[in-house]
Order: sequence, then structure tokens, then C-alpha cells
Amino acid sequence: MNDTIKIVLVDDEVLFRKGISFLLGREENIEIIHEASNGLELVSFLRESKELPDIIITDLKMPLLNGVEATKIIHKDFPQIKIIALTSYDSKSFIANMIDIGAVSYIVKNATPQELLGTIQEVAKKGFYYNERVRKIIQDTALNSKSSKSKLDSGFLTARELEVLQLICDQKTTVEIGEILFISPRTVEGHRNNLLLKTESRNIAGLVVFAIQNEIATINF
Repeated sequence: MNDTIKIVLVDDEVLFRKGISFLLGREENIEIIHEASNGLELVSFLRESKELPDIIITDLKMPLLNGVEATKIIHKDFPQIKIIALTSYDSKSFIANMIDIGAVSYIVKNATPQELLGTIQEVAKKGFYYNERVRKIIQDTALNSKSSKSKLDSGFLTARELEVLQLICDQKTTVEIGEILFISPRTVEGHRNNLLLKTESRNIAGLVVFAIQNEIATINF
């Protein structure tokens, strides 16, 4: 079993990018497979490369194609790749927008190396990682953007699917969910796939955002 996490770094600040590359390169289970200085280089690499990353760590403000627009493209064309925003912008609007367009985590550049490494490991293991501030922002912005008619009015999620969704929001892995509910990992995956289809989410992070915005999961800080 290969547990190596393949990562692409995207930042136009070369010194900062090289510093992150050096930091991550010392980790046994992390491999930096490419570095890019803007979103255009990133998208070109993905479309031409035979080896795709598990995770992309990208800045937001960059020349030619910024991280926001690049994230939109990647979320649509390469939904299996997880995107972590690493930026100096810490405003609620930037965070809410990046999560809305598909980022599975958001870190500010004054975070500690331990926070960055921890986030990468969580994203690789569970598909997303929203820290306390990000989850609070998702909850707060949901109050302003909630649709007038929720999909939940029709009761389209089963009791078991709601249980699985809650445990996903609790950041439990497939194996952990199976152990808690006394069902097999394959059955958990079946429920998860049904949730993705029913909520029209593209990944686990999308499920969490859906749950928070529709107030159907308890998010503990």
C-alpha cells in the first residue's frame, strides 16, 4: 500500500514556495511532484502530466491566472484532486468564496509548520479539513445564502444517510464510521456515494458544506 501524498505547490513568491517545498520534502510520506508560479502553469501541468497530485496547495493572488480561477477550473475538470488554499488573505469573503468553489481547506500564511503539515495529513486521510474559524464562517455565511426551499423538505435523505453524514462532519474515516455504526466499510462507501449523488456534491468537502448550510449536522468546535 502506497501512502505517499503527492503534492503540487503553486505560488508566485519563489522564496516562500521553496521554503514550503523544503519543509514538506522532509516528510517521509509527502512528495512534491511539481511547482508552479501561477494558475496557468498549474492547469497546463495537470492537462499534460501523466501523474496527477493528490493535493494542490495554492496561493490566491498570482499573475496570469489566480488561485481562485484556477480552483474553479480544477474543481470542474479534476474533481478528484483536493485543493488547499494557502494565502495571506484572512477575510471572511475570501474564505467563504474559496470553500464555495471547491477548496477543501484554507490556511493563512502565518500558520505554523505544524498546522500546515497537520492539515495536509487530515485532507489526505479524510478528504477535507476545516479549522474552527473556517467552519464558523461556513455557518455564518449559510445564514445569508440559504435557499428559500431546502432539498430537505422532501426528506430525501434516509436516517442512516444522515448518521453517516454526521460522522463525516465529525471527520471520521470510512473505517471509523463502519465501526461506530456496525456496518462494513463498503456499506459506508455506498451511503457516502448516495449522499454525493443526492446532494449533488463533488467530494466529501462538498458534503460537509451542504450539511452545515442546511443545518443537518452538528459541528463541534
